[in-house]
Formats: sequence, structure tokens, C-alpha cells
Amino acid sequence: MWTPSITRRAALLGTAGLLAAPALPLAQGAALDIYGPADPQARRGGTLTVAIANEPPNLDPFHQAGDARTAVTVLMYQGLMYEHPSGEARPLLAESMQISPDGLTYTFRLRRNVTFHTGQPMSSADVKYSYDYIRDASNGSPGAADFGAIAEIATPDDHTVVIRLNRPNASLPMTLTNRFGCVVPKDTFAAQNARARLSQQSVGTGPFRLAEFRPQSHIRMQRFPQYWEAGQPYLEAILFSTQPNAASLLQALRNRRADVALLPRPQDAEQLRDVQGLNIGTAPSLRQNTLDLDGNFAQLRDVRVRQAIALSIDKEAVMQASIGGHGTVLGTTVAAMQESWGAPLNELATQRPDLDRARALLAEAGHGGGFQLDLVSIIGFEWMDPAAVTIAQQLQRVGIRLNIQRVELGVWLNAFRTRNMRFTFNDWGTQPDPHILYYRHFRSPPQGADFRNWNNAEADRLLDQGMETSDPAERRRIYVQLQKLMSETVPTIMLFSPNLVTVTQSRVRNYAQHPTGWWFGLARSWIAA
Repeated sequence: MWTPSITRRAALLGTAGLLAAPALPLAQGAALDIYGPADPQARRGGTLTVAIANEPPNLDPFHQAGDARTAVTVLMYQGLMYEHPSGEARPLLAESMQISPDGLTYTFRLRRNVTFHTGQPMSSADVKYSYDYIRDASNGSPGAADFGAIAEIATPDDHTVVIRLNRPNASLPMTLTNRFGCVVPKDTFAAQNARARLSQQSVGTGPFRLAEFRPQSHIRMQRFPQYWEAGQPYLEAILFSTQPNAASLLQALRNRRADVALLPRPQDAEQLRDVQGLNIGTAPSLRQNTLDLDGNFAQLRDVRVRQAIALSIDKEAVMQASIGGHGTVLGTTVAAMQESWGAPLNELATQRPDLDRARALLAEAGHGGGFQLDLVSIIGFEWMDPAAVTIAQQLQRVGIRLNIQRVELGVWLNAFRTRNMRFTFNDWGTQPDPHILYYRHFRSPPQGADFRNWNNAEADRLLDQGMETSDPAERRRIYVQLQKLMSETVPTIMLFSPNLVTVTQSRVRNYAQHPTGWWFGLARSWIAA
């Protein structure tokens, strides 16, 4: 049986290019190269406290889209594959993967002796149920479109899953990872109030299980004693302590009430440089801070208005105001994917301020006298407050007057799900694959969700081609075309990727920050005496 590992080059250039090639055996131990390196010096036990600035509205891994949810639930739920920091999709609940020469059939052998937090063993029936549930759009998962190429899931025996596609999808291995690709027991959602109960009891296979979720206070996880990976995790418990703002988070680190924190404002690291006992690390980011422009909202229906807004914004100045310059200004992809997938910045439209052109476009659109527009920001995302002030000043120069509206994350996520985004900030991460980055967000329904109501037929064509194309060079050419179209028609303005700055107390050992900003690394961390 073929058991290929998805190499870094395949992940960056598109796994479809390898599908017809003979597969190679997994390197010894590669299947367990997850979460971070094991540490033979580790001491077991103890509770580690993590200070977080943004609390998820709930812990439902199927229906809750926000990164605040994903960041913590990756420790409780697992998919067939794992998004390795190198850009590879590695086996997780799967032991091996076989791909047919035509790229339409994936056969997974499941890991044995995997137990759910509910106490029951995992089988292929659970995998089929989970992925059939999520890909059924009527069930309301924001990840349904990611699984749209799946035609059928078969279970020849308890430890084998066969996924058949209706068209090639170079990104399927990465889709079957942790954002929406988790596995839960069969019929989980048949029970009354099942979705609400996921904020009270986890039902995953991960190294930690939910002990308590007290909104606006904390999330407590405990070590899962029946976890399938021998000897893991090292910690007995993790406490995610919700902080009201960045200042409170910094104070928790200074006072040693928090062991670990990912700084919501990377520039705040300067305030901690001289604090004894703290270690500060910077990691590359797959995140992006953006402005989204809803094509069904008010003046934004006119592409000339969207272009004028883009031409009025100085991204460097916004990044400086928001995070003190601790990041990378973007074109049309995240910083960590620019080299492999990004369109050359000098070939993109609307990337530099051009106020004369912006005013001319507004006049053509019938707004020569300017207009008022609401800008939505999310409470708790502190970079958005200075960014809003800066952007309001910049747009004022061309006659656009902003009314800044601050809303709770739950309110914003509801608008996101219902495609009523308006003119809003966004803050999100991606796995290192262009199909996952773009397709669900920008492809028209029913294949995609098109949260910004772009409704662009040419983009749909390119997105479909990018998913189905097997040649790596051709696939890159397609995504460059897509990005040029995005820069010309402006459904979104990608502002910057912030650096990931993690602060740990000296007693915290073996923590590695994942480039998504999610808390995978805690599964390998331990506390020194």
C-alpha cells in the first residue's frame, strides 16, 4: 500500500502534482511529527495558564468559524491530517494515505486504539459521519464549501475510509486537518441541544478534554488519560484566562499570573524586554489583518467606490499605527505565502495611495461630494481601534466620512455567517494553501460562501481551475491571475500580517508557536520545577 508523506514542496506548490507518481513510504516516525518535538527531559503534571485577549463565543468546532475558537479547540479535536508548521499535511488520526493515479480517490488507514473523550473507540463510521455532516450545507457549517469536491465517503471496514471526489482537489489533505476537519462520534448532532453542549463537554480525540468553560472568565482543559499517543501530553491541565485588554494581559505576565501569552499587539513586547523571567519569541505568521468590502452594501456596490477606498489607504501607516510596524505589509496574500503563491506586488492594482485617482473614481460614481460610511470593528481586537482612526483620517482626504461601530465578536461572526459583512475589519489565519485561503471566502455559492458578496464569475472560474489543476506551475499562474483580479475589483484590502510574538515564563519548556497562531504547541509543553 502507498503511504505518501505530503512534502513541503508539495504543500507549497500543490499536492495534485504528485498524485500520479508512485508514492513513497513515510519516513520512520513521520506520522508522529505533530504539535512539536517530544522532550525526553519533560516532567509530567502541573497546570499551565495562558492569557488570551479574545474569547470564543462557543467551542463548537463544526459551526463556529472564528479563529478565537479554532485556536483552543485544536487541543481537543483532531482530523485525519495535521497542518505541520513546515507547510505539510501530515497523518494524524490517519496512519497512512493512498491516492489514486487520477487524483479522485483517497484511501486512509486509520490509527488504531483511538478513543473519544466520551469513552467510545473511534472507527471509520465516525469519520464518515463527521465529514458527511460538515459537507452538508443544510447543517450550517461555515466549512461546508471546503468539502464540496467530495462525492462519496465509503467505509470498507472499521479502520479504512475511502473518499471519492467528483473532481480533483489538490488541497484535500490540508482540508482534512483541524480547522473544520475534526472527527467526532457518529450521531453527535442527533442529540437535543448537541451544539450547545459542546461548550460544556468536548467529544474529540485530542490530548486535552474540556473541563469547564466560564464565559468572560476562563476555559479549563484537563489531560485526557486515554489519549492515543503514549506518554502525551505532559501537562495535567491548561487554563485559558480571558483578559479584558492588552494592558491586563501584560500585567498578568509581569505578575506571573500567566505562563504564556500571544501578544495581541506585537509592539507591546518592548514593555516586557527588561522583565526578569520572561522569554520573548517571534514566529512567522499565516495571519492577515484586513478590510472587507461587502459588494451588497450601500456605496460599496460600485466597484469604483471600492477602488477609491483602496487608493486612499496607506497600508504602511495603518500597520505602524496598529502594531508599531511589527509585521509585513501585504498585497493579496499572507506574508508567509508571498514567495510561493503571491502575485508580484508591482503587478497589482490599487496597492499604493493615489488620492487624485481616488477622487476621480468617486466623482465618476456620483459621489464627488463625498459620503458617510459605517466601519465595523470588533471589541477586544485592539489593533482595530488605532487602525480605524488612521483609516478614517485617510478616507477623509477624499471625502469619505467614517462612523466607527464597535461590536462584540459574536455579533460580528453572525454577520459573517449571514454574508452581511458591510465595511468591516477582519482578522484571520489560514493554512498554507491557496485553495483553503481563497476558495471558501471568495467563490460564489453553493460551491463557496462568498462572504463579501463579490459575485465575480471570472474569480469563480479561476478558483475552480486552481482547485482542479495538477501542474504546480500552472496552478501558481492561476492564483496570480486571481490576485490581480482581486486587486482590480477590491472585495477585500489585505493590510498586513502581524508578527506572532509569544511570551513565556522561564518555567515553561518545549513550547513552539505554530504560524497559524493556534495553540498546538501546548500539547508538547511542560513546566519545570
